[in-house]
Amino acid sequence: MYNLAIQRDFVAQHYLIGGDWGPENELHSHHYRLEALLEGYNLDEHGYLVDIVHFEALLDELVSRYRDHILNDLPEFEGLNPSIEHFCRIVALRLAEGLRAPNICAITIRIWENHIAWASYRHELPCP
Repeated sequence: MYNLAIQRDFVAQHYLIGGDWGPENELHSHHYRLEALLEGYNLDEHGYLVDIVHFEALLDELVSRYRDHILNDLPEFEGLNPSIEHFCRIVALRLAEGLRAPNICAITIRIWENHIAWASYRHELPCP
């Protein structure tokens, strides 16, 4: 299986809800690192898993939605604790909607909220 990944860094804010997590319940920032990993069994006619220019543009568009914003205020987080686990799933599903690559079998999003803590979500797609 082929893999292709791109990373992006950005800062966003959030506050945790639904529990007593001390300072995490207050509005604060994280310097997030997001990695988007695509998987597929077959390359296209040009020998690529995906058009990397399209992939980068799509990821940049997604990241710009979150950069310098409060995650809690965005509709996709309504009613959710804005954990990195939820964040990964939301990004994976949004990326899947915009990706033009019929040979992609899975998308994995990994998000670090600091240098030691990360979560990931793997979204499987129908494989050709």
